[in-house]
Amino acid sequence: WNVNGIRACLDKGFLDFFRQEDADFFCIQETKMQPGQAEVDTPGYHQYWNSAERKGYSGTAVFAKREPVSVRYGLGIEEHDKEGRVITLEYPEFWLVTVYTPNSQAELARLDYRCQWEDVFRDYLGQLKAQKSVIVCGDLKESPSGCTSKRKPIIVCGDFNVAASEIDLKNPKTNTKNAGFTPEERAKFQELLESGFTDAFRHLYPDLAGAYTWWSYRFNARKNNAGWRIDYFIVSERL
Repeated sequence: WNVNGIRACLDKGFLDFFRQEDADFFCIQETKMQPGQAEVDTPGYHQYWNSAERKGYSGTAVFAKREPVSVRYGLGIEEHDKEGRVITLEYPEFWLVTVYTPNSQAELARLDYRCQWEDVFRDYLGQLKAQKSVIVCGDLKESPSGCTSKRKPIIVCGDFNVAASEIDLKNPKTNTKNAGFTPEERAKFQELLESGFTDAFRHLYPDLAGAYTWWSYRFNARKNNAGWRIDYFIVSERL
């Protein structure tokens, strides 16, 4: 959930919704908060925050009922880790990654950087995918010792800031040169899927139109459902 500022969201019922959902994992983007600026009271959850260096900007957080084996913040590259855009939790059975992809901004001022960032993020997921760290014992046919190491599947969720195809936004023809629906951004998202991931929602609902996750504040967009689907769960194909 891109909360567009967790401090403001706390005043608008965030914790009521949080308790109602009772999620195993609650991943939020665009927290716009530095450590110590507000208290988010979530009993029963472990909290992980990755804040941007710039105040009031970007940032991600994960609230998890289960404590992970390990936690990583960012992509491990300093120039791409100043905006708090990625948190990775490792569990014995899978990796959970939450992401807030950079917006290309007005007049596509940040499109080149965004495309570079996309390549780095895809490479990062590839590194996670390549790690063998799950030990499975008991299958003597597969291994003489009865134990094997397997690669963990990956679950990635967050605000990807792109409508993947025309079905994912209300007005595709008038937005082809706007941030979030440029050919470059859509191509990068497809590259990510082709590297071994499935868009979980589209897998379940391949032809469902009008299913959006973001609406402009202008022109009664929410009321008229003139929106965009820019928030995703993408999962390893075998999931």
